[in-house]
Amino acid sequence: MKTIKIKNISDFVQQVDWAKVHGLAPVITQDYWSSRVLMLGYMNREALQKTLTEGKITYYSRIRSVLWTKGETSGNFQIVKKVFLDCDNDTILIKIKQKGVVCHTGRKTCFYQEIN
Repeated sequence: MKTIKIKNISDFVQQVDWAKVHGLAPVITQDYWSSRVLMLGYMNREALQKTLTEGKITYYSRIRSVLWTKGETSGNFQIVKKVFLDCDNDTILIKIKQKGVVCHTGRKTCFYQEIN
C-alpha cells in the first residue's frame, strides 16, 4: 500500500473535490485504536480547516447551517489522531480519540442498530 503524506493543511483542504460534493464532504469518524466506526458527519472547507488547525473535530450542521465543534456543549470532544482522504477525493476518514460518548443517545457509537 502506498501512502501519500500531505504536510501542509491548506494543501490537504484543497485536495478535497469540493465541487463534486457540493461543498459538503462526508466524514467518517473512526476510533483510533479499535477502528470502530463511530459516526458520520459533514464538513465544508472552513470546518476541515478548523479541524486540522485545532486538532478537535468541527463539523458543519446541515440542519442549522453552522459549524459545530463536537463536544463544545457536552464535553465529549473528538481529538484528531490521523486524517485520510479517499481515492476520489470526496470522502474524509478521521481517526480520533473520543472523550466521552459519541452519540446523543449516550452510546459509544451512532451505529448501534443492527438488522438481522
